[in-house]
Amino acid sequence: MLSQLQHLTLATDGRYATNAELQFLQDYVKSYALRVDTYQTLQASEAAIVQQVHAQMTALDPMLLRSGGEDLTVKWKRDTVRVLRYSSVAMLFNDPDTMRERFLLWFQTIMRAFGAQKSCDATYEAMQQVTKSMLTPIQASLVCPVLELNRRSLGSTLK
Repeated sequence: MLSQLQHLTLATDGRYATNAELQFLQDYVKSYALRVDTYQTLQASEAAIVQQVHAQMTALDPMLLRSGGEDLTVKWKRDTVRVLRYSSVAMLFNDPDTMRERFLLWFQTIMRAFGAQKSCDATYEAMQQVTKSMLTPIQASLVCPVLELNRRSLGSTLK
């Protein structure tokens, strides 16, 4: 929404916005209570989400979070929590574009430098499954597109 507001501000310089140009604001207002509820549910469920995603990844491939002899679980959890929090804010404000521009492009560079695309792909695919099981379908429909954006951005070149 923030990027849409910025675009609207530039597009309507010196004139009034049309009803069509304002529609995204009306849609956001209608979904605001649901977005706040979903955000609060994600916040309260953060530890359980990360734990379940970790369990799924370990079951899928115990070596996903290992590099050589080093266990990367602690780093993975820290990064996964960070991305989940950014994702929650992007969902709350309905603004995946700002998340992509201000966070994912930077984080993508780091994950690629460390060759972490495979674990990122598995992480955000599993996270979509976990959130679908923990949220209502309508809540999941708000969050999963952001998680898919994470999977495509951070785990790209795999599929």
